[in-house]
Amino acid sequence: MTSAIIVDDEPLARERIRSLIEERGDIEIIRECKDGREAVVALLDERPDLVFLDIQMPEMDGFEVIASIDDEHLPAIIFITAFDEYAIRAFEVNAIDYLLKPINPARFEKAVSRAIDRLSWREKKESDKTLRDFIERLQLERGYTSRFVVRNQSKLYFVRASDVDWIDSAANYARLHVSGKEHLVRETLKSIEARLNPEVFVRLHRSAIINVERIASVEPHFHGEYVVTMADGAKLTTSRTHSSKLRAILHQSED
Repeated sequence: MTSAIIVDDEPLARERIRSLIEERGDIEIIRECKDGREAVVALLDERPDLVFLDIQMPEMDGFEVIASIDDEHLPAIIFITAFDEYAIRAFEVNAIDYLLKPINPARFEKAVSRAIDRLSWREKKESDKTLRDFIERLQLERGYTSRFVVRNQSKLYFVRASDVDWIDSAANYARLHVSGKEHLVRETLKSIEARLNPEVFVRLHRSAIINVERIASVEPHFHGEYVVTMADGAKLTTSRTHSSKLRAILHQSED
């Protein structure tokens, strides 16, 4: 029996999915969630095989839910979406699928069959990478992230992007530095950078990104580089490659 979680802020949508699942008889609904926060907790606690995940939800959307879950804990995902057909077609080249509201029963059967096939193949790594690449592209289309979801054991914390002083790499994690405190996020600097406003966040070197609004001072260094002191007291040195990006942003702020 395949275990599943339904995530949608609309009660009627959850009821529709539930009724279609019950008609099949081979999927067990182990939890229903009305928002993204509940979904993250449920995914970590229940470890379902499959999740029906709404994209557009208040508080925390489907993209943020996925970004907060470790790769090894990601179930098969069927998105529930109202995106246009051009974006939706991107799902159809891999073993990830979508349901377009209002949900059509035949389309539901096709989506569920593909998801269950993926579970039986156990070829998740390539699919998950495709999913994350696609999410990054859509995130660029929908605007920059305003917050991060941070896990500490069983608790979830929400950190506003504007409160982050700087970010660096820490093995398989990115480390958020916020007013002297550190928070680990299981995400690469590259993927985080793609979600941040480039007019506010700039990469200083290969393993660090700073919030220019949290800069305390900047001092010229050798060969056109800079030593940047952040609001939390951290001192970071730009690489020659990335110095020009910081210089351009600083000149914009002067104007």
